Amino acid sequence: MAKIDEIDFQHPSEREFARLLDFYGIPWEYEPRTFPLEYNEDGSLKSAFSPDFYLPEQDLYIELTTQSPRLNHLKNRKIRQLKERYPHIQIKLLNRRDIRNLAFKYDFPDPTEANYQEDHPRDRT
Repeated sequence: MAKIDEIDFQHPSEREFARLLDFYGIPWEYEPRTFPLEYNEDGSLKSAFSPDFYLPEQDLYIELTTQSPRLNHLKNRKIRQLKERYPHIQIKLLNRRDIRNLAFKYDFPDPTEANYQEDHPRDRT
């Protein structure tokens, strides 16, 4: 199991989600794989996607987003592309509401609120 303090998470919600997984003893890996999604005509990589977490016991990737729902179109598109290109890969998107519900249910800090205080650029609407 990875040590939370040794990982440079891209977003505060990822750290809180990792703490929740650790609390329940769920093994996880942080951004362990990048999936190529599109290539240019010359064969060079045009776009790729690295889901935030992999849960090996469930063979499941988890992507978190705390963006405003109206800004999620790019992330939803990448997940759709991943499912089309790699149909055997299981992935779940947890949006802002899902993350807030988890935080409330398990009495963890709401990372979506903390982000606004920190003025995290990925949360601007």
